Amino acid sequence: MKRFVCRPGVAEVKTTKGVIRGYEYDGLTIFKGVPYAEARRFHRPEPLKPWDGVRECTSYGYTCPIAVPRRPQGEISVPHRYWVENEDCLNLNLWTPALDGGKRPVLVWLHGGGFSDGSSIEQVAYDGANLARRGDVVVVTINHRLNILGYLDLSEFGDEYENSGNAGTDDIIAALRWVHDNIDAFGGDPGNVTVFGQSGGGAKVTTLLQSPEADGLFHRGINMSGVIGPILADANGSGREVAEAMMAELGISTVREMETVPYAQLRAAYDRVSPALMVQGRYVGNAPYPNRFYAGDPLLNGFRAESANVPLLVGSVFGEFLGFCKMDGFEPVMTDEAAKAALISLVGSEIEPFIPLFRRAYPQRPLQDMARLDTAFRAPEIPYMRMRSAMNNCTYSYLFDMTFDVNDRTVAWHCSDIPYVFANCDLVEYTHQAGMEKLEQQIVDTVLAFARTGNPGNASVPAWAPSTPDTENIMVFGNDTHLAPNFDHELIEKLDPIMTPVIMKILKASMDEIQH
Repeated sequence: MKRFVCRPGVAEVKTTKGVIRGYEYDGLTIFKGVPYAEARRFHRPEPLKPWDGVRECTSYGYTCPIAVPRRPQGEISVPHRYWVENEDCLNLNLWTPALDGGKRPVLVWLHGGGFSDGSSIEQVAYDGANLARRGDVVVVTINHRLNILGYLDLSEFGDEYENSGNAGTDDIIAALRWVHDNIDAFGGDPGNVTVFGQSGGGAKVTTLLQSPEADGLFHRGINMSGVIGPILADANGSGREVAEAMMAELGISTVREMETVPYAQLRAAYDRVSPALMVQGRYVGNAPYPNRFYAGDPLLNGFRAESANVPLLVGSVFGEFLGFCKMDGFEPVMTDEAAKAALISLVGSEIEPFIPLFRRAYPQRPLQDMARLDTAFRAPEIPYMRMRSAMNNCTYSYLFDMTFDVNDRTVAWHCSDIPYVFANCDLVEYTHQAGMEKLEQQIVDTVLAFARTGNPGNASVPAWAPSTPDTENIMVFGNDTHLAPNFDHELIEKLDPIMTPVIMKILKASMDEIQH
């Protein structure tokens, strides 16, 4: 029987601001909804005020209000949890094997959803218990401000709003400071912190590398499907135009008044004025804002030299967003001739030159899978890896290459690798097929090895050298996990110019089907 204890005097920890109480369950001590900072709208986070007594932290905290109301869908592919939204959302959740000063590696999860959506608990697979238990590590998941609450530049309206365009990143840095100042009391090592995240969460790993105030607060990074080129590109331009348009809609004249407008009204005003500005290519927020606090997208500006020695593990999955989308003319089983005809119809040009490249890169896959091969993520990832690996000897690459028994047959989609990373395959249905346990073990062992040492190599996978500018040593995780240096470079380079525009067109027509 699993042991559960939740009562005063048990699982109590003195933090720098006061005592909090969690509970014990199945060999772990768990804390939920732990506050790490507080913030006024559009302002930088501030330290918590100390409290007396014991603060109960046994329930998940508020999550940030999001841009579009959630509509349950796609739960087979990405099982979700929904929670109460409120701007008072600067809180974190923590799983630890013991409150014993054990100096365990700490893994801090940054959720997906771009910079506009998501939460620390949104996906069922985000639960940190199994990873903490199996790896003897401390797992932390955090909430922070998003969309116009977290990424709306108002710097022209006064110094107090100087970094409002990166308030959400400031929140993440505040959470990392909380970890640095408190994690030893939870059995963790403040000198061994790995930030890891997927999609927007992976992009947030990059923003931390580019943020001077994050230096020293984390020591390794895992970027899963987070090199996304223009989809999550930096915002440019001034926020004055969109802010003044919002104020006109709201019948107010100052940003200070905007601070007190109920979020629903603020969001409605933004939704009314932003589409026209977006069409004109004007600034509308919702992405990191380059300034003295954030050095900008490294593909455009280079990596900060101060981050050079932070080990990085970077990768993506075979299908990414295309794993969700319907494609006319394609079936789970097709002849090569039928697949060729469907591919020509899809891309609007001859595909014969790409076929031998695809077969060489993916000899086990049928030809029709070329229609599902992601280039939108993978194409910018290659120069990202080349640039990063030129700085150090601790940059590693992977690809998640699976096919699942969903709707007869579906290639790995965006988020499909998350349950493996968290050792949570038992919590979702689609992973339950031949080879699940072996692949989960390989991926969990990789994450844990990297968190402990900065090197993902371990006994469950083949020998794995770091990448160099000339050789991207890609660990291909799947039914036959293997190291494949540069295996897809020529294919991606030649396919990207015709495939990425197709992907963007499909995404525009299928956004309701995309999950995170």
